[in-house]
Amino acid sequence: MPRIAFVFPGQGSQTVGMGRAWIDESPAARETFEAADAALGFDL
Repeated sequence: MPRIAFVFPGQGSQTVGMGRAWIDESPAARETFEAADAALGFDL
C-alpha cells in the first residue's frame, strides 16, 4: 500500500502584499478577494 504525506509550509511563508499584482491585473481575482473580505469581516 503506498504511503501519502501532506506537507504544509507553515507560518511565515506569506508576505504582506504578495497577491497585489494578481488583484491589480485580474478583475475576477479582485472580486474574489472582495467577497472573501466581506464574508470574513477583515481584509485578506
